Amino acid sequence: MMTKTIHPAARMYAHEYRAGLMDRREFLSRSTMLGVSAATAYGLIGAALPTPVQAQAQRGGTLRVNMETKAMKEPRLWDWTEYANFCRGWLDYMTLFNRDGSVTGGLVESWEANADATQYTLNLRRGVKWNNGDDFGAVDVVHNFDFWADGTVEGNSMASRVAALQDAETKKLRTGAVEVIDDHTVRLNLSAPDISIMAALSDYPAAVVHRSFMGGDPVAAPIGTGAYLPESYETGVKAVLVRNPNHDYWRDGGWLDRIEFTDLGTDQSALVAAAEGDEIDLTYRTDGDFVQLFDGIGWEKTEAVTANTLAVRFNQLSAPYDNRDARRGIQMTVDNALVLELGIGGLSLTGENHHVCPVHPEYAQLPPQEHDPAKGVAMVAAAGHADTGFELISLDTDWQKNTCDAIAAQMRDAGLNIKRTVLPGATFWNDWTKYPFSATEWGPRPLGIQIMALAYKSGAAWNESAFSNAEFDSLLEQGLSVADADARREIMAKMQKIMQDEGVLIQAYWRSVFNHSNGKFANVDVHPFYQLDLHDIYLKA
Repeated sequence: MMTKTIHPAARMYAHEYRAGLMDRREFLSRSTMLGVSAATAYGLIGAALPTPVQAQAQRGGTLRVNMETKAMKEPRLWDWTEYANFCRGWLDYMTLFNRDGSVTGGLVESWEANADATQYTLNLRRGVKWNNGDDFGAVDVVHNFDFWADGTVEGNSMASRVAALQDAETKKLRTGAVEVIDDHTVRLNLSAPDISIMAALSDYPAAVVHRSFMGGDPVAAPIGTGAYLPESYETGVKAVLVRNPNHDYWRDGGWLDRIEFTDLGTDQSALVAAAEGDEIDLTYRTDGDFVQLFDGIGWEKTEAVTANTLAVRFNQLSAPYDNRDARRGIQMTVDNALVLELGIGGLSLTGENHHVCPVHPEYAQLPPQEHDPAKGVAMVAAAGHADTGFELISLDTDWQKNTCDAIAAQMRDAGLNIKRTVLPGATFWNDWTKYPFSATEWGPRPLGIQIMALAYKSGAAWNESAFSNAEFDSLLEQGLSVADADARREIMAKMQKIMQDEGVLIQAYWRSVFNHSNGKFANVDVHPFYQLDLHDIYLKA
């Protein structure tokens, strides 16, 4: 079922695109999130809808890819894409965030938003079956929203993504928030406008589970709508998917017989050795200097310019980072452009310490921040921390280690007492939200306002900086209600300025992302979010 009407804002966006006021990616991101189909959106600007070339697709083959196999947990608690990439074998999503910036239908075939983005009508895809034989329908959708909206579950980041469906007192799904019209139509009745909610349903913790799933390890009871099943999952070692011979996938796809994920750790030199030894066909990701190394051995490279970054954040629940002047002073000792060069070889854009990227439609350009090491050290001293010993903790992945080394070196050169601690992933991830001063990789989202809601809203599950600011929260609520990105940019400018003034984090750069393959498989281009679209990959003839 296609969307019956075109949201009036999409026609305005098309006019602005033709006038040269926005690029194609921004146009697609804005219009498709309001329910305009990708085909219609491309048609509004007189362009042809790109489609994957699958004329040669045939069943068969084994794909071998390196990827960490983290200790599994239930989808709404996933905090890294690796969990989702394995479980995408059998768990699908309501919407899809595509490489071109569009958000299109998955299990929700199409949707319509009202003028103020307080009501969404979801048209569910018909003919979809779970691999246990049940029909997919409205009962499953209600179950998932009920699951996602439960803010009483620690670590459930989906609760902040669907906050407009919550009861403010119980922190659970509000009565009447999800309305069943019929078996294949569901209406979302939001308590406040939210232009980001359909994009949020494409985010990796939003995997759609069966109505019987009540939590726990999804590998243990793999009921899904996808074409694959887990054969094995060994934390830190290996995980394997195999095509399910007893389930017809609801669309073209699921070409491979087998997909093997081998955990080679975070040292990318192990990837080069595995590639040269013909042990893998695809790198999950290629970072830093290893991009050129893989180029040198003749592997095929793909690249995506993204809003991926490293957030070097201060946890404001821990002294001395509960002091704004101490945080701002540390920021002033760091030259972000130098960190970009030393950390990732200058392979992207300099950041501005507010976590909104120039590729986001509502990004607001602010005056350059002050880099003054002497002034920064004086601010730290005035805050009572002249003799305080600081410790910056990072993962041992090369590019993250190098980035944090560059930050610590500049702090040390300015006169601050700084210690560096580098931890392996198995140790780092145990307490990653609790470190006083540490670095976390953040993937991109289609909208900057989504990042603000996920990472900096007071009390949000992923607010690892413990930042809490009433004015910021009020602006965030306003921003989520404004569909027009130009109008939202005025709000975002204030939010970005608050982030800078409060010294929430050192966000030195934006990263391009890369992967490499041996050229034997199609549809393995790197996704901005390192998403592996397993059902589309096939062995070339």
